[in-house]
Amino acid sequence: MEEAVTRKFVHEDSSHIVSFCAAVEACVLHGLKRRAAGFLRSNKIAALFMKVGKSFAPAEELCRKAQELEQIIETKRSQSLQSQDSLRKMPRLPSLTPQGVKNLWIRTALFEKVLDKIVLYLVENSSKYYEKEAFLMDPVDGPILASLLVGPCALEYTKMKTADHFWTDPSADELVQRHRIHGGHCRQDSPTKRPALCIQKRHSSSSMDERPSPSPSAREYVESLHQNSRATLLFGKNNVLVQPRDDMEAIPGYLSLHQTADIMTLKWTPNQLMNGSVGDLDYERSVYWDYAMTIPLEEIVYLHCHQQVDSGGTVVLVSQDGIQRPPLRFPRGGHLLQFLSCLENGLLPHGQLDPPLWSQRGKGKVFPKLRKRVPQGSGSSESVSDKEEDEATDYVFRILFPNSQSEFGEFPTMWHPTLRKSSCSSCSQGSFSDGAMPKGCNHERTPLKLLCDNMKYQIISRAFYGWLAYCRHLSTVRTHLSALVNHTIVAPDVPCDAYKGLTTEVWQTFLQDCTEEELLRLVYFGGVDPSLRKEVWPFLLGHYQFGMSEAERKEVDEQVRVCYQETMREWLGCEEIVRQREKEQHAAALAKCSSGASIDSSSQKMIHHDSTVSNEVFESVEEVDQIETEPKTEEAKQVPKMPNGALQNGTSSPDSGHPSSRNFSVTSGLSDGSLSTEDSAAADKEEEAPDVTKTAENAKTELLDLYTLNLHRIEKDVQRCDRNYWYFTPANLEKLRNIMCSYIWRHLDIGYVQGMCDLLAPLLVILDDEAMAFSCFTELMKRMNQNFPHGGAMDTHFANMRSLIQILDSELFELMHQNGDYTHFYFCYRWFLLDFKRELVYEDVFAVWETIWAAKYVSSSHFVLFIALALVELYRDIILENNMDFTDIIKFFNEMAEHHSIKQILTLARDLVCKVQMLIENK
Repeated sequence: MEEAVTRKFVHEDSSHIVSFCAAVEACVLHGLKRRAAGFLRSNKIAALFMKVGKSFAPAEELCRKAQELEQIIETKRSQSLQSQDSLRKMPRLPSLTPQGVKNLWIRTALFEKVLDKIVLYLVENSSKYYEKEAFLMDPVDGPILASLLVGPCALEYTKMKTADHFWTDPSADELVQRHRIHGGHCRQDSPTKRPALCIQKRHSSSSMDERPSPSPSAREYVESLHQNSRATLLFGKNNVLVQPRDDMEAIPGYLSLHQTADIMTLKWTPNQLMNGSVGDLDYERSVYWDYAMTIPLEEIVYLHCHQQVDSGGTVVLVSQDGIQRPPLRFPRGGHLLQFLSCLENGLLPHGQLDPPLWSQRGKGKVFPKLRKRVPQGSGSSESVSDKEEDEATDYVFRILFPNSQSEFGEFPTMWHPTLRKSSCSSCSQGSFSDGAMPKGCNHERTPLKLLCDNMKYQIISRAFYGWLAYCRHLSTVRTHLSALVNHTIVAPDVPCDAYKGLTTEVWQTFLQDCTEEELLRLVYFGGVDPSLRKEVWPFLLGHYQFGMSEAERKEVDEQVRVCYQETMREWLGCEEIVRQREKEQHAAALAKCSSGASIDSSSQKMIHHDSTVSNEVFESVEEVDQIETEPKTEEAKQVPKMPNGALQNGTSSPDSGHPSSRNFSVTSGLSDGSLSTEDSAAADKEEEAPDVTKTAENAKTELLDLYTLNLHRIEKDVQRCDRNYWYFTPANLEKLRNIMCSYIWRHLDIGYVQGMCDLLAPLLVILDDEAMAFSCFTELMKRMNQNFPHGGAMDTHFANMRSLIQILDSELFELMHQNGDYTHFYFCYRWFLLDFKRELVYEDVFAVWETIWAAKYVSSSHFVLFIALALVELYRDIILENNMDFTDIIKFFNEMAEHHSIKQILTLARDLVCKVQMLIENK
């Protein structure tokens, strides 16, 4: 409906349609009689609609259209067996997702605007199609569902191509805005949305002093007692009495029953807290917060109800472990029955009260009527009178979930709602009148000792299995996650001085006597002052070692500068040969095109000439090497390798041994004719070792081709790298190219891979020095190289993400597994490849990178995993609300790129690291 308001229509391929149809189908199939499904058990909806169509015209027309679509789908699947002509005549089938095909009948009924009519017909004739506990059998829920479907069936649905037809779902910004409007900023069980610790029952009030602003949490708690967007208020009654302790009188409070999507909760809050008449501080410190109760109904097994003449009745809640909660005493006026009625309605359709509240003589829901037991041997022949059919004054209800079993199996038969009165402390106080007892509360059913032994067994078994599950969980945590974090937990010192980061004052102190651990801790929690990054980053990346003096740092800088200049000279010489060769090849291609009829003869000469020219310098070099090394025959036969693994053609160069560095001196030698006297010797040598010459020539050609390929890739990427960022003027782009070419020249065995420029660019922006950026980039690539296709780190990242999500957020993991199973986490590929560089604006990239580098020593060498996990967790509620599949989540994060709050992400990532550390330490 929201989408229809903003767009005036709903696209048929919207994921909201898939979720909507699945929900409606679940409602329609709930409690369906077996015979209503007919023989088409594989598609119960189709069988049901076809049966309805026999007596309801709109359903009959729908069945015809749905069957046509199914036939088209089946024909499409076997299209390889048909001719192309018959395929052209087939009606065009919308591109349905697997979920769309699965819910085809509901989807078709929605688009044909008859879904509401069919559901209404099913509600009106529900006894014919459904069991008693079915959703559509309910006299309230069934008609409400049919009424709610009127709106969606009135909307317009389209397949037209809109301006954003590539993505039919709402944009990421729109999803975030919707989430904010709904008020769901974080998961419902998040500690940030819970009341303060002092509000929880049995907690010490001393913890209140630690909270800086407690009053908003208390107000939120009180507001949560009323109807809100997250929970439905089923029942509310003030002045319900509870005696919190034995040494005090019963106090009045507000009793409320709340229901969310998956749980029902009973709350009792003292009236003193509801009034809120005292000051904020006193209000928060009030002892009454210790008396407030929050009871999940899933923990309750029995409700012992006692009706007294002079009061409105009492309820004692008994939990699964046999513990009784303080009695809830209702005021006079039938409020106890009203509470039980609301509770019974809230349990449906998944649970129920046993025995149920029956409707008799049009009076609505009342307590079941029981006959009084006549004592055996009394000799009384009095017949049962109307008086004996009066309502029982006391009763025991059990909460049942017929379609589910408890974690440890069903309760034994002795755990029956017919508990002996002696098992309830409130029952033992003689509250039964005239010997009347709760239903089945006789002494002959089960011996008390057997009942207590069984209860003891249940308590011990639950404790054991709970302990076993916990141990297994910890074993999983330690197996999969222990290597992802440092086992020493490092926290910011009170009062959070580390969050200020590395300031100028601290840095000056560090250069004198500050410890390495202290500096890294400050960087991890608060980052580096922007003015210091040029000085600090070389330490973080390993260009400098911590503890180096200023003289030692200058010596390292000089060594790096000499190495960089030498590398530049080498690859520039090779590039000159590449340019010359490409120029000659281009000229040969032009001549070939213009030669016309003589192309056959002349082109062969051109090709031969081109190959001769392209290797001319290398051949001359080989001649010189052979002359110089003629006395050393064995050495001449050895072809050494370059440092990067590529073959090189000789070792006589005084410079670096690379062919490109030797070509300058060799060319000058050729120009002055100094080699003419050695022609005969060279020829003799060539005859003696033809294999060595040929191998060297092949190595030169391969080296040249390899460098040419990398050069073209680098030039293409450099020209489009961050063109909109102010720093990258043509001059600075040239610096970027020089550094990248130098790195690849030293690592030709790896070669250039798209994305490396993205990793180099931020370093050059901060350092603004070619030699320094070259050295720091080399250090950075020691870790990042493994993320590229030639490494194997990516699969490890994905596996670790799978383990983290599965253990820390099982609900989100289950959604990922169900919606096409994207627990492979391929949508994180770009995050890990570039250290989130494409996901953030430049200033945020700087903050994230320096935190990652410091985290290696402070908390985790895999901190990128926790940043990725924080990105997912930050939007996990939006992902769950919109039931996102793999395509949706890729689209969402692509649109959210450069719109993230980096402060939130880093804080959450550090918290997640600490959470894993605490799990491993079993705290």
